[in-house]
Amino acid sequence: MRFRDLVATFGSPGHAWDAVAPSSERETATESASGAIERARCASARLIASGEDAYPARLGELHDPPPVLFAIGALECLREPCVAIVGTRRATSYGERVTFEVAGALARAGVTVISGMARGIDGVAHRAALAAGGRTVAVLGTGVDVAYPVEHRALHAEIADRGLLLSEELPGDRASGGSFPKRNRIIAALATAVIVIEAPHRSGALITATHALELNRIIAAVPGPIDVPQSAGSNLLLRDGAIIIAEVADALALVGATGPVALAGARGEAPSLTDPGQRAVWSALASPACDLDALAARASLPARKCLAAVSALELAGAIECALTGEIRRRGGMARASTP
Repeated sequence: MRFRDLVATFGSPGHAWDAVAPSSERETATESASGAIERARCASARLIASGEDAYPARLGELHDPPPVLFAIGALECLREPCVAIVGTRRATSYGERVTFEVAGALARAGVTVISGMARGIDGVAHRAALAAGGRTVAVLGTGVDVAYPVEHRALHAEIADRGLLLSEELPGDRASGGSFPKRNRIIAALATAVIVIEAPHRSGALITATHALELNRIIAAVPGPIDVPQSAGSNLLLRDGAIIIAEVADALALVGATGPVALAGARGEAPSLTDPGQRAVWSALASPACDLDALAARASLPARKCLAAVSALELAGAIECALTGEIRRRGGMARASTP
């Protein structure tokens, strides 16, 4: 806000800076800025200042748009339509499964998936978009060159290579208490619509939804069990008028997408199944499974490995996951022999 007021008073950031009398504070600021620019250069990050052509126009709708953004990756990922998918860090298997299904469908339909690269729903949304060969943008609460949480280093690197990383924090900056709520306004502003999947009371996802409401963005949510804390906030959004995502088609309809773009090689044939986990899941789906937990038990796989196998088979067009939780082989394939 102070930056905006100074620019309004002096006409430009440069004129405002020139009006500052020489002082030790000015020298310290100059050194800090020079250091940030050098760290950005070392990280192959681009600096985008407010007012430049590359600066996302939608951020101008914020009452406190970031004066500067740092970006690693392809700015083309910001082309519309963009849908933000946000939710709890402590996602249930249901939440992860629905997120993968919805984010993957949006990505295949040519929609950019935006999230915050946090644990849980955010991370699954990014991975689903990447697995579908689509576009994804991660808005970070750390410096753009800092992977947080640390277990997302590989995801951070993959998004940098195939998507877009954005942050208003200085390169090298670590996480702080206020940086994550602050970045949520950027997620909301960049998106055409915000989908909340599993958000407890007083969660960051609800902060994003609040910003989206202030910006007149579309707000949608996936319903969850009323006795599960992770669904309390998202269910309240639905009670208060958010659009319900009862099936994947509802998510596509938010931005006028008529259907997913078919993946290359997804022709409905059974996959070769050289991966042991995928072989186990395919064999276990001789009859449909009611949910991921039941399938994991049937296939004798840990839940995470089962989810990975299910995701790969779904992307190959071999199986489908309904939002009711049922997982099944696609039509005409249930009678195929297991390789």
